Amino acid sequence: MILLDGRALSKKIKEEIKAEVDTIRDNGGNIPHLAAVIVGDNPASESYVKNKVKSSDFVGFESTVIKKDANISEEELLEIVEGLNKNSDVDGFIVQLPLPRHIDPDKITLSIDPKKDVDGFHPYNFGSMAQGLEAYLPATPYGILLMLERYEIETEGKEVVVLGRSNIVGSPISILLARKGNPGNATVTITHSRTKDLDNILRKADIIIAAIGRNHFIKADQVKEGAVIIDVGINRIEDPSRKRGYRLVGDVDFDDVSSKASYITPVPGGVGPMTVTALMLNTLKASKLK
Repeated sequence: MILLDGRALSKKIKEEIKAEVDTIRDNGGNIPHLAAVIVGDNPASESYVKNKVKSSDFVGFESTVIKKDANISEEELLEIVEGLNKNSDVDGFIVQLPLPRHIDPDKITLSIDPKKDVDGFHPYNFGSMAQGLEAYLPATPYGILLMLERYEIETEGKEVVVLGRSNIVGSPISILLARKGNPGNATVTITHSRTKDLDNILRKADIIIAAIGRNHFIKADQVKEGAVIIDVGINRIEDPSRKRGYRLVGDVDFDDVSSKASYITPVPGGVGPMTVTALMLNTLKASKLK
């Protein structure tokens, strides 16, 4: 079993980005600028944005964080987005999800200029991606592609099963792995809560991508020998032995499944760091296009 170490790979790619940014700076070029908007006091969101800022600092990007209280109106948030759209100093930005219930996330996403949509959530980028056109890829699926590519995991002709059909992970990664290219050219099956005979579908998979948000859902008896396991899930479970009273686990029962897998991602330290790295690459791309 080979561990797909997202932390180590992320660091390597960020060092490559840093070297490129250093060259841009030495030549008097445009330094990429990433902005993030965060609403409310969601600890997970704050941690994620903090990691993005830390990564931006490491690679030499400029970064801006706009933090607003949870009671901000939808109209006020739309005005912030429009301001970032018009700000020529900002190459790309994200509005961190989830948002408070009184704010429609789709309305916010649609208001973002596709040229600055470095999270890859805007329908313009999603549609371009689906047609194989130039686009900002959603950060988590992009991170998965980078991991498959850098670890030289073959996808052509392979049976891939994706658990989950969200627009953030499940749907885009299924499109990306089915389309022509490398990684790609796979036969992809999307599964979800209404899928029948899930166990047998999983047992046929050469590659399993789990993104359903249910801790330890996949067990060893659902996985064939030598399968590649990509675990996108991040679930919090109680653990009195830990100082904070909980620990993070994935959608895959790592201890049970790892003995059968050829490659497997840990949680934490697998897909998560690669998501942030993909965002850095999208921001660098946005800066170059400008």
